[in-house]
Amino acid sequence: MSSRARPAAVAATAAALGWGGAQLLRRRPAGARWERTNHRGTPLTLLEGPALALGSLAGVAVAPLPPRARAGAALVTGAAAALGAVDDLVGSADAKGLRGHLGALARGRLTTGGLKVLGIGAASLAGAALVDGPRRGAASPAPARAADRLVAGALVAGTANLVNLLDLRPGRALKAVLLLGHLVGGAGVPGSRPAGPLAAAGAGSAAVLLLPDLRERGMLGDCGANAAGALLGAALLTRTRSRTARGGVLAAVLALTAASERVSFTRVIEGTPVLAALDRLGRRPPAPPSAGRVGPSVQRPAGP
Repeated sequence: MSSRARPAAVAATAAALGWGGAQLLRRRPAGARWERTNHRGTPLTLLEGPALALGSLAGVAVAPLPPRARAGAALVTGAAAALGAVDDLVGSADAKGLRGHLGALARGRLTTGGLKVLGIGAASLAGAALVDGPRRGAASPAPARAADRLVAGALVAGTANLVNLLDLRPGRALKAVLLLGHLVGGAGVPGSRPAGPLAAAGAGSAAVLLLPDLRERGMLGDCGANAAGALLGAALLTRTRSRTARGGVLAAVLALTAASERVSFTRVIEGTPVLAALDRLGRRPPAPPSAGRVGPSVQRPAGP
């Protein structure tokens, strides 16, 4: 079995089992805490997120990578999932977006979104250091090493946030994870290292849960979206150590994050024919105007 096939298969199996368990839990009182309505009032469960996190962690556990790299990827994925679940279950809409949560922190108020910013940031720094490991060759000056660690950690935290920003419509975030995972985990390029095992773990979970997500039976929520993004960030670190490449990707992630504070991703996607077609692929058709009242959405457009 190839270095990608095993993590993907294990992740897919675990995610499927997790989703099956979610259906059982929905029938019990404990499952009610995870019930929400989406952007058009369809009832669904946020338990898709824990199912994805479970599958991703299982895939990471069998990835043919050094133990420290597996530990780092598991740390960022698990921390992002746990902190996202806290925000899903007890978060409020008082502060929205990265700017809102950072503003609340500046005023001395810790929101669940602010807790995510701090917690995922700290876990990303620690996890990235494990994934990267010690650098070989000539020793770099201390400031350069510190900058490398900061960029690596910011890249993981940034991708965790970016995937969450895409979780606004059925299937959108999971399609992005599958597409970006293929690009990140593809064949190596000069100066790169294999990224396939970690990308495959994320893709295996995403592939299993894409259909329930498109059918609006469940959604990732912060738990699943943050976990998927953090694992994708860890896979990015295993692809290359080039400062230029990492800096360029981080700049793009930060630019998109900043743009999300002012521009609606949904409006941009729906206004771009190619993106709109890909976004709607496999999704249920829009409900007619007379279908009834639209319920509140938990797919928050500006989650941290």
